[in-house]
Amino acid sequence: MILNTPGNVKELDELIASPSDEVIESIRKRDGDFTVLGAGGKMGYHLCLMLQKALAAAGKKSTVRAVSRFGSVRAGEEFEAIGCEVVRADLSDREGLKALPDSPNVFFLAGVKFGTSNDTGLLELMNVVMPRLVAERFRASDIVALSTGCVYSFVTPESGGSTERDETNPPGEYAISCLGREKAFVDAADRYGTRSALIRLNYSIDLRYGVLVDLAQKVIAGTPIDVTTGYVNLIWQGDAIRHTIRSLEHVSAPPFVINVTGDEILKVRDLARKFGDKFKREVDIVGSEAATAWLSDASQSHERFGRPEVSVDRMIDWVAEWLKSGGEQLGKPTHFETRDGKY
Repeated sequence: MILNTPGNVKELDELIASPSDEVIESIRKRDGDFTVLGAGGKMGYHLCLMLQKALAAAGKKSTVRAVSRFGSVRAGEEFEAIGCEVVRADLSDREGLKALPDSPNVFFLAGVKFGTSNDTGLLELMNVVMPRLVAERFRASDIVALSTGCVYSFVTPESGGSTERDETNPPGEYAISCLGREKAFVDAADRYGTRSALIRLNYSIDLRYGVLVDLAQKVIAGTPIDVTTGYVNLIWQGDAIRHTIRSLEHVSAPPFVINVTGDEILKVRDLARKFGDKFKREVDIVGSEAATAWLSDASQSHERFGRPEVSVDRMIDWVAEWLKSGGEQLGKPTHFETRDGKY
């Protein structure tokens, strides 16, 4: 593991996409190609790159196919440069889905979140209807589908976070639509025996976006930090992707459900003050912590895949140094403070 802060985006990509020995062994045991649907978003490039690295280390020649409209974070040419087969497609188009090659191993990352509070039609299409089309098209594949910890109800930090068996009664249309996305794969399991895994992810951290970047930027700008949503879970994006890839080992019908996040419940005001120390700035804290937040217990994933390799303090160091050096930002705040589910 590199301990120094990456000096540029290429070094950051290489750091995030470094496969563990366990990921390499997991990929070694899989036959056939790998298809990443929704590859153009925030995690897709790193997932594809880690798959390529793991295949090379395992001495395998399988194809990694990146499928997306490529209009968000990464351009298709970037995937071609790392050896992926690039397919430009709209996953909400049934005919376009039919034209995609079969693939025994599928990662589904597509969906929408922000700007949907006033567009319930888009939310329904992209988070409910489209996953059903995907589940139907790839019903013979093993599918790992990205979900969110926002499907749970709010819980207290003292609870230790929601487990995979806990209540899913979240506020807001976005979180409800994410339950609809999960149900697409539940129904495919019932109807076709489709094997899948549902990844309930809480706050993946890159140096160009994420909760830590949101807080650090506010500290630098002197913007007040509202701590009403006072507690969060965080995980380094590389760790999240390693756990996501290894979830292929556990696909099942009905779906295997697993929380993917760090092993701590973190206090937002403490994180903000650590950035205050890093930047030598006063931190303007406003509000007081509500009794509850969206929090997950990821002990199951840690038992199966190991604890995350990158600590929260290491992430804070990296984010602070990255911002001090003028590192690239994606301009995509998480809005983790939102409590009504309206994004």
